[in-house]
Amino acid sequence: MIIKTAEFQCSNTRTDKLPPALLPEYAFIGRSNVGKSSLINMLVQKKGLAKTSQTPGKTQLINHFLINENWQLVDLPGYGYAKTSRSNRADWQKFISFYLRNRENLQCVFVLIDSRLEPQKIDIEFCSWLGENGLPFQLIFTKADKQSRVKTDQAVGKFRKALLGIFEEVPQHYITSAETQDGRDEILYFISDLNKTFTR
Repeated sequence: MIIKTAEFQCSNTRTDKLPPALLPEYAFIGRSNVGKSSLINMLVQKKGLAKTSQTPGKTQLINHFLINENWQLVDLPGYGYAKTSRSNRADWQKFISFYLRNRENLQCVFVLIDSRLEPQKIDIEFCSWLGENGLPFQLIFTKADKQSRVKTDQAVGKFRKALLGIFEEVPQHYITSAETQDGRDEILYFISDLNKTFTR
């Protein structure tokens, strides 16, 4: 897939204000500071489209982007950390879960995992929640350029093994780097393929 256009559409804290569900939609989510904004910018080749920050938990809204005028990319708030009140975090979790369970044009959830870390309980629990709710998801392991491929492969293996304690099959995964653009073509190919099957 060649990315010709990538435009910001809107930010929301209310699911009733989301764009009409007319185009295939792909959501990106992960623990705060997993490198989500950098990955999104790398995928669409537009620096600064998704706002990056050194402060974990910066994304606090559902952000919609229109790509090639025929599919939507959704940047969801990170989970697991945010410098905000517990009640605010609970509100975010409520509207994120409502969005994920009810957005009829949502084709796939991409769950971002830091490839440098041991399997994190919160990531496993979130994947389990997606499975329980029948939501299709794929795994994206980020920041692979920060360590050797051997260490990345070991981390991926451990995470997949942890998921096999919950799922009969583990979803497809991608090893990525916002710096080297590893994984970009594979993710865009998957999206392009799924777009062909989308019906309103």
